[in-house]
Amino acid sequence: MKEVLPVFSKFYNLEDEKQIKILNAAIKVYVQKGYDHASTNEIVKEAGISKGLLFHYFKNKKTLYLFLFDHCMEVVVEDFYKKVVMEETDFFKRLQDMTLIKIELLHTYPDIFRFFEKALLEESDQIRGDFQSKIKDFKASSCTWLFDGIDTSKFRDDLDLTKVIKSMLWAFDGLSEEILAKAKVQDEAVDYDEVFAEASEYIDLFKKAYYR
Repeated sequence: MKEVLPVFSKFYNLEDEKQIKILNAAIKVYVQKGYDHASTNEIVKEAGISKGLLFHYFKNKKTLYLFLFDHCMEVVVEDFYKKVVMEETDFFKRLQDMTLIKIELLHTYPDIFRFFEKALLEESDQIRGDFQSKIKDFKASSCTWLFDGIDTSKFRDDLDLTKVIKSMLWAFDGLSEEILAKAKVQDEAVDYDEVFAEASEYIDLFKKAYYR
C-alpha cells in the first residue's frame, strides 16, 4: 500500500476519476510546453477546474511537477515489479525479460513515457537538482533489485563482476543518452521498439563476452 504524504492527502481524497483528469491534464501540458513554459492556467483549463482548486491540492507548479513524476514512476514501477519473475537466476535472461516487459509497459502507458522523455531532457534550473536526485535514487534501488539472486557461476572466472556490471550499466546509460539526444534534436518521440531491439543486441553481445 502506497504511503500518502499529508501534504497530498487532500488530492488523494478526491474521486479517482478527478485525480486522473488533473494528472492527465498536467502530463499533456508539461509534455507540450516543458516545465518553464507550462502554465497552470492551461492545466486547469484542460482539467476543467479552477486555479484556486489546483493550488488547494498543490502549493505551486514545481510541487505539481515533482508529484506528477513520482506518481508516474510509482504506477509504472509497481506494474513492472508485478510482471518480473525474480525466480529467473540467469542474469541475461532476466535482463531480456525486463526489456520485453518495458516494451509492454511503453504501449500500456504511452503518455507517461512521453512525460518521462521530456522530464529527462528538462533543463529548467528550478527543478533540475530535485529531479536529478530522484533519478539517482531510482537507479541505485533498481540496480540492487536487478542483480538480486542472480547465478554468478555462469560468468567467466577471470572477470571482476563489479567491473562487468559497471561496464554494462555505462553502456546502457550511454545508449539512453544517445537516444534522448537524438529525440531532442529531431523533436520527435522515441521509437522504443527500435531502441529495445538495439538493447537486445547489446545483451547478446555481453552474454557472449562475459559468460563461460
